[in-house]
Amino acid sequence: MSALTNRAGALLGPTHTTYAVALVTPDGAEVDAVGAATHDDLELGSVSKGITGMLWCDAVARDVVVEDAVLADHLPIEGPIGAIALADLATHSSGLPRLAGGADVLRRTWELWREGRNPYREDVPGLLAQLRHVRIGRPGRTTYSNLGFQLLGHAVAAAAGTTYAVLVAQRLAAPLGLVDTYAPGSAADLGESAVTPRHRKGREVEPWANEAIAPAGGVRSSAADLAILLRALLDRTVPGAQALEPLKPYAGRQRIGAGWVTGELLRREVTWHNGGTGGFRSFVGIDRGHGVGVALVSASTRPVDGAAVRLLAEAGEP
Repeated sequence: MSALTNRAGALLGPTHTTYAVALVTPDGAEVDAVGAATHDDLELGSVSKGITGMLWCDAVARDVVVEDAVLADHLPIEGPIGAIALADLATHSSGLPRLAGGADVLRRTWELWREGRNPYREDVPGLLAQLRHVRIGRPGRTTYSNLGFQLLGHAVAAAAGTTYAVLVAQRLAAPLGLVDTYAPGSAADLGESAVTPRHRKGREVEPWANEAIAPAGGVRSSAADLAILLRALLDRTVPGAQALEPLKPYAGRQRIGAGWVTGELLRREVTWHNGGTGGFRSFVGIDRGHGVGVALVSASTRPVDGAAVRLLAEAGEP
């Protein structure tokens, strides 16, 4: 184990037995993993929203999507939901609820906690069919929405004439040279190096590999790739870097750009996103003022945010 994984392990505690960490500073990058290899891929969970925000900004910059586009411009959605602006989806200010809902939400939630089943099982047409159950809340009010980012990602992909998985491959992975970053449409699409997700008690659970959820929580990556991504975020060479710039008030004193949240963490201004699935927890953040970035992903449902933020703060100390 390296000094980096030793420190990460000390901060995480002994219940985290499989994790990957990447640290980027002005002096270079360090990557390591425990219980896995540095090129093994893990679920990023809602860090995927930050990726989707960048893909949207990239599409706007390339005139694939107009900045004031609405959902109905690119997806077959009628009525008030179709009139929602993509820009509002990107900042969680569309009024859409966290989930689409439907009669089987409670059953799926029970199966997740009881059996470790993936609650997200729809393809894109199935996701759109769920919209008949959805009521829009007050527009402009910040409401964290998985549904909103699902629709955002699939709308941007449709505008580009492709799927979200291909969009990730073509507009993020290929330009940055990411070899382990992808959005599986099903468990059959998982790579040979996919790390097994586990509940906080260590029990194996189903991966969240699904077409519909991908833009909001289905992207996978490795420690090696996350180090490259962190550097590109810091250097603003990542496609759609405008997504990092805060646009609207968010929770507390935080502000939000296109998916990415910016605010004070341990007395430093950090731009970040975290994530959680049925078997992983993740955090990706950069401190632009000190030129440092950290990514920490664990195959457990125990939290990693505190450890990741501490690593970030320590890396930026003189």
